[in-house]
Amino acid sequence: MLVLLSGVSGAGKDTIKKELLKRMDNVTTMPSYTDRLPRPGEIDGEIYNFVTTEEFEQKIKEGEFYEYSVHHEHYYGTSKKVLNKKIEDGKIIVKDIEVNGTENLLKLLKNEIKIVTIFLRVPKDELRRRLEHRVEKASIKEIELRLNRFDYEESKIGIYDYVIKNDNLEKTVQIIMTIIKNEYNLK
Repeated sequence: MLVLLSGVSGAGKDTIKKELLKRMDNVTTMPSYTDRLPRPGEIDGEIYNFVTTEEFEQKIKEGEFYEYSVHHEHYYGTSKKVLNKKIEDGKIIVKDIEVNGTENLLKLLKNEIKIVTIFLRVPKDELRRRLEHRVEKASIKEIELRLNRFDYEESKIGIYDYVIKNDNLEKTVQIIMTIIKNEYNLK
């Protein structure tokens, strides 16, 4: 089963994914590929596989991605090889991914594997506060770039199975754990 976790930048996707990995035995994640530089504390191969723009574009040419897009001026993509290996291992894969990636994976894989989609909502003013207080201080330009995408991402919530307001970490994690358990039992 593949759980796609989306929401605007700063909605808490990565924090929630880390909590799910800590609390659920049969849950794993898979790193996306990106050509952006690692943020402080990010380790290659955990959340992202960091490659150069040239390497990413070569992978595109070689058909190595199920989906990829340019998001906040950087490439992000889902590796066919990595995802297929995780599926073979029989684990529940939790992947944080932007809305276009979710649409693309649904089109490509919905008949191959059970996919559960979850969108995390955060009020715009709360989002601004989160972005301004992140450890890796974002520039004003970067904050505006992310806020400008807010309405577009919100317009895509209709493709999601679940939409959750992420205003309380513990409550949100508990809700998502319940969703995963229930959906896994339905497969």
